Amino acid sequence: MARTDTPADDDTPSGTRAEWWQDRVLRGVIGGLNRLPYARRMALMGGLTARVIGPLAGYHRRAREQLALIYPDMAPAARHALATRVCDNFGRTLLENYANRDFAAQLADVRPTGDGLAPLAQARADGRPVIFVTGHFGNFEAPRHVLTRDGAVIGGLYRPMANAYVDSHYRETMTRWGGPVFPQGSRGTMGFARHIKGGGMGTLLFDVHVFRATPIDFLGRPALTSLAAADMALRFDALLIPYFGTRRPDGLSFDVAVEAPIPHSDPVTMMTEASRRLAARIATHPEQWFWVHRRWR
Repeated sequence: MARTDTPADDDTPSGTRAEWWQDRVLRGVIGGLNRLPYARRMALMGGLTARVIGPLAGYHRRAREQLALIYPDMAPAARHALATRVCDNFGRTLLENYANRDFAAQLADVRPTGDGLAPLAQARADGRPVIFVTGHFGNFEAPRHVLTRDGAVIGGLYRPMANAYVDSHYRETMTRWGGPVFPQGSRGTMGFARHIKGGGMGTLLFDVHVFRATPIDFLGRPALTSLAAADMALRFDALLIPYFGTRRPDGLSFDVAVEAPIPHSDPVTMMTEASRRLAARIATHPEQWFWVHRRWR
C-alpha cells in the first residue's frame, strides 16, 4: 500500500493513503455527531458501529471469532447478537472519550463504590503510589473521570493505535484532562515508572495481547499477559487496585467500582488475580468487553 508524502517526525503522523482516508471519515463522523444532543449522539454512534462500521471494518466478525473461542457451545445466532451489542458499546465508548466535558458531566452524580476506596484514601494521605489496573470493559475511562473529579491525579500508559493519524487525535482525548499519559514503549514506560515512583497514581489496561509475554488463564484460555503493572507495584511499593466502569442499561450512565487491592506476592500471581477480577466482570456483562481485540492468537 502506497504511503502518503507526509513527513514522518515526532509531531506529524504518517501512514498509508487508506489510513489517511479512514481518519478523515472518522473525524467527520465524530465531528458531526458531537453537534447533536448527548443522548442522541451516543445512540447513533452505538447503532452506526453495531450495524455499519463494525461489519465493514471486520470488528463484528472478529468479535464472533473471539466469542466462539470462549463460548464454543453458544448458538451462532446468539454470538451474532452478542457481537452486535459489543460493537454498540465499542462505538459509544469511542465517542464518549471524544466528548470529555460532556462525559464528565454525565458522570457528575456517580459515586464510586468498593472495598478499595478506604485503602486508596489511605494511600493518598500517605503519599503512597497507586497503580490501577482495568480492561477494555464498559468505558475504561469512567473510573478515572470519577476519581479525578474527587481530587485524584491519575496518569496512564496507553497503547498507540496502529493508524497513526487516528492515534494523533485520540491521544489528545486522554491528555487534555487528568494526569500525564505516556505511550507504550521504552521511553513511555520509563516516564510512567518515574511518575509512579514519585508517589503518583496511574492506570494500566492489561487485557491486550503482548508478544513474548506470560501466558495467564483468562476466561478459560491462556492469554499472553504483560506483568508490568505487578512488576512496578512491587518495585515501588504501590497499591495495585482493579477498577471498572460498568455501563448501565440506559446505555449512558455508569457504575464505578474500586475493588480491594491485589495483595503483593509475585508478578504472575498478582496478574492472575487481576485477570480473574476482569473475567468476573465479563461473566456478568459479556457485551461490555471489547471482543473486537485479538486477545488470543
